[in-house]
Amino acid sequence: MKTVISEMLSQQINKELFSAYLYLEFHNILEDKGLKGFAHWFMIQVQEERDHALLFYEYLHHNNQKATLNAIEKPETTVSTVMEILEASLAHEEFITASINDIYEVALREKDYRTKEFLDWFVKEQGEEEANFHELIDNVNLLGEDSRGLYMLDRELASRVYVAPSLTVS
Repeated sequence: MKTVISEMLSQQINKELFSAYLYLEFHNILEDKGLKGFAHWFMIQVQEERDHALLFYEYLHHNNQKATLNAIEKPETTVSTVMEILEASLAHEEFITASINDIYEVALREKDYRTKEFLDWFVKEQGEEEANFHELIDNVNLLGEDSRGLYMLDRELASRVYVAPSLTVS
């Protein structure tokens, strides 16, 4: 594995952990608003992002590369509404998608097919992440100012169950 790819994968660990940290902050905001279902949904996101970071970490170690761990920045956010949180989350996921695509491009250029194959799962996962946020944004838009609808959506989101990724690191 080329050093540039190893460095990019280490940086991705930091980005995934920041994602978990950001979603934990959104969880805080939603808990304060009494939206326990939305808060739960974001706690599942926290778990997913943490596991994504660990997959990158394990991949590096499995390929005899040392992960470089950096400080996780504090999320600086001014969001306060559900819609602002969802839109900020979608923008963040698009940033993560672009980052993974950048690593993928370098892996292809460097003919690092093992890393390319590893990243295939993340490319698909990012499509699902973005689709999930688009769907939530659409649902909240449909509800408009209907607090009963928001209440029902909140209850629905409370039933989300975490399923750990079944990706095999090689």
